[in-house]
Amino acid sequence: MTALAPREAYRLWAPTYATETAVSYIDDELARELSPSASGRRLLDAGCGTGRRLLGSNASFAAGIDVSVEMLKAGQAACVAAADVRNLPFAAESFDLIWCRLVLGHLQPLRSAYDELARVCVLGGALLVSDFHAVAARAGHMRSFRDAQGAVHEIEHHIYDCAAHIAAAAHSGFTLSRMHEGTIGPSVEHFYVRAGRHDLYLRDLGLPVVASFCFKRQ
Repeated sequence: MTALAPREAYRLWAPTYATETAVSYIDDELARELSPSASGRRLLDAGCGTGRRLLGSNASFAAGIDVSVEMLKAGQAACVAAADVRNLPFAAESFDLIWCRLVLGHLQPLRSAYDELARVCVLGGALLVSDFHAVAARAGHMRSFRDAQGAVHEIEHHIYDCAAHIAAAAHSGFTLSRMHEGTIGPSVEHFYVRAGRHDLYLRDLGLPVVASFCFKRQ
């Protein structure tokens, strides 16, 4: 299977993206645990997909960017724009809270993304980052999706372990507040049952699949 570039992959995935996956479910669990509340803050979702996370955030201002126009059009969020995480269309120190979830593994170099996220984050602001876990990738798991015709596609993905994220963030002026690793467990067993692959659930039980970090800009 040839990996698709992210822009092409998410163009194809957009019509079915609303269907939740085990990885997105675990990412949401980690975000609820690690992210400061968006209520009353200026929020940026960098790599927002359809913008679904912006809805109901209670932020004083909520904006999203994504590289895929098709993904943005598939959602209902109001303040969104097509842009690259490494070149954000915002002034310096525009946001108190930034989410960048399951995005950075698609990009190279890692440090350039953290530099740009730091630029638009206020001093003392928070950055929530998540990535497909390096342990899962090295075990042979991949970022993939099923399109509207049922075909499975792999998405181009670069393996960054937790140390790489922490080092790149530190170089850009962020310090680590908390981190957590999300593993395959009972909360996502129903995804495997629905797909008729409970055998894979038993195989993957306990495997870390998402690494999530909460940073503070110093």
